[in-house]
Amino acid sequence: MRGPGETVVLGVDPGTAVTGYGVVRSGADGGLSLVECGVIRTDARAELADRLRDIHLGVIEVIERTHPAAMAVEGVFYAKNARTSVVLGHARGAVLLAASLRGLRVAEYPPAEVKSAVVGAGRATKDQVGLMVQRLLKLRAVPKPHDAADGIAIALTHCFRGYGPTAKAPLDLKLKMLGLPGGRR
Repeated sequence: MRGPGETVVLGVDPGTAVTGYGVVRSGADGGLSLVECGVIRTDARAELADRLRDIHLGVIEVIERTHPAAMAVEGVFYAKNARTSVVLGHARGAVLLAASLRGLRVAEYPPAEVKSAVVGAGRATKDQVGLMVQRLLKLRAVPKPHDAADGIAIALTHCFRGYGPTAKAPLDLKLKMLGLPGGRR
């Protein structure tokens, strides 16, 4: 149950093998707390379509369990291998579809902005991100694996930058049915 002035943000670090997520509550007083974090793993031997289905369903499950007010997703980055970028784009699509189907507004943050918001340096390492997530949320240990810590960092970035007068407008994703001539769908 959410109190007055509280908001819950789901941060997602998409990947086809491992999708990390973190759910952060921002209190009316500005205090931050971790609701939950984890990863959605897919079977490496499965076809891409099946892996995307598993990512989509996993994100839907997290949304239904935690009832976030918004979702923050790591933005597109350009890998050295073009195929890697395209496949990552598919995983992002599965995540964005889950948000749209559940009526969530989505904000995207580039990896360097997430690192800068959480660590203070856009070229921070995964270990540095994990340590700062631990420190900022006063956790007993660094969240594992790195993908979960990255999901939390994305949610924190939205808490730090996603509200107020300097906030970037989140993507307003709406699912629209494409009508065919003659009323068929």
